[in-house]
Amino acid sequence: MKPILILMATRNGGRFISDQLESIARQSHADWQLWVSDDSSTDATLEIVGTFAARRPQGQIKVLRGPGIGATENFRSLLRRADLAGRCLAFCDQDDVWDADHLARGLQALTDVPNPLAVYGCRMRVCDAALQELHLSPRPARPLGFRNALVQNMLSGNTMLMTPAAAQLLQEAEAEAGSIPIHDWWAYQLVTGAGGTAILDEQPGLLYRQHGANVIGLKRGIRTVPGRLARHLRGKHREWALQNSAALAASSARLTPENRERLRAFTEALSAPLPGKLASLRRSGVYYQSPQARAAFWLSVAIGGF
Repeated sequence: MKPILILMATRNGGRFISDQLESIARQSHADWQLWVSDDSSTDATLEIVGTFAARRPQGQIKVLRGPGIGATENFRSLLRRADLAGRCLAFCDQDDVWDADHLARGLQALTDVPNPLAVYGCRMRVCDAALQELHLSPRPARPLGFRNALVQNMLSGNTMLMTPAAAQLLQEAEAEAGSIPIHDWWAYQLVTGAGGTAILDEQPGLLYRQHGANVIGLKRGIRTVPGRLARHLRGKHREWALQNSAALAASSARLTPENRERLRAFTEALSAPLPGKLASLRRSGVYYQSPQARAAFWLSVAIGGF
């Protein structure tokens, strides 16, 4: 039985956090420790976590102070301070509810992969604030990998579990990275860029609560095209790509030679005029999973939004 370190970043999560904590307590895989980093909550979050910790074995729950500058930096601060000690690593959101076998299924999937450098994620049952199920998160249409990760985040952090080797890779690379937009996207990029395996379990493993205050929500289908295109036209995706590329370049020695070349081509595309941009993107081999995301991306490239 492999030990797991769970990292949870919190801020004013008192309305829902008890459900998530209880779902962690119900895990069939019982060898876990939970580290909570709180970003100056002004509600009952810390009181609820403290009450939960008092009911658990001594030392199983650790509470830390977050940096107070957003969820991504809070997760990074947890990763920076984490005592990995050969443990698997899981990310956890404060407002979801895990299935009782979430950790066990993730561990089994990682065990079944011969690559010691691997990260697991699963589909989610997207719910409203009252946990009434709305739909499932999308399944991938193409294999996961670095070429996909450069342009699209397919592994949601609240589902992520990774091998000790992948966790160690992230911790070491975190010290090298500058600004990154989203911690789980960076993790997907780095692990696959270093030659790791990314797994997306088609069976859902948790309830993903949508309540209007999510840092990142989840929409699907043709309705996503206007929003995606608007972000491209505002330059948001290009801004994210520049940040991601810089963070990956800082850890380029950890990437495979092939993926270093893909990153170089992708980075060149970000500042090239249209003919060069198209050529560099083709050389990078980037691809999206869905027709909607692919259409929004290439349209934005054509009209100068990326």
